[in-house]
Amino acid sequence: MRELSIFIDESGDFGPFEKHSPFYVLSLVFHDQSDDIARHLDKIHDALVARGLPANHAIHTGPLIRREHDYRLLDMSSRRSIFRVLVDFVRTCEVTHHSWVFSKRELGDTDRLVSAMSRELGMLIQSNYEFFTSWERIVIYYDNGQKEITNLVNSVFNAHLSVEVRKVFPADYSLFQAADLCCTLSLLRRKIETLGLSPSERSFFSTPKDSAERALKKGYFKTLDRKRFGG
Repeated sequence: MRELSIFIDESGDFGPFEKHSPFYVLSLVFHDQSDDIARHLDKIHDALVARGLPANHAIHTGPLIRREHDYRLLDMSSRRSIFRVLVDFVRTCEVTHHSWVFSKRELGDTDRLVSAMSRELGMLIQSNYEFFTSWERIVIYYDNGQKEITNLVNSVFNAHLSVEVRKVFPADYSLFQAADLCCTLSLLRRKIETLGLSPSERSFFSTPKDSAERALKKGYFKTLDRKRFGG
């Protein structure tokens, strides 16, 4: 049975616009289940163990950049190395993504934000309807982190397609962590275009040769663009 997996992650909250939370990001990662990614997963697990983390550790890119939670005791070199492990996974796997960054300042409130997301998701499905209906089964994975997204997934997808929705635990699926990476990189791109990067982001991505902005554009954003689904 031809099966399409869609992993969904988000970044942001549904509260009012604030300086520390100006955007809401939604990312979908698509994977054909017939494509075996076992060797890619082995590479991630081996790399994590080599860096002193459990093989099933769920990489969270935001805390990794800010040196929070599981990464507070790791130096910059170690954290950058872990970040590149996830980037290489996305770059080498046969996956694609589609990500949106919504401005909370422009949308104003939760209802308008949810409406905008529903509209964009519906347009993506409609404009790629032949692709989606070519699959015998579509399974959507989300961690139920925010009820608004859970409701959005169930209502919009099922309005257009027949899908199965499953709760995912981040440590169980590296592809869910890939969606987290897509959220982070999409947000960083929008911040460069508007507000600018934070001090921790500048420190994390800058190199002796390039500023953080240039390093992101030269490397990471190119990977993001090559993997973009649906134009």
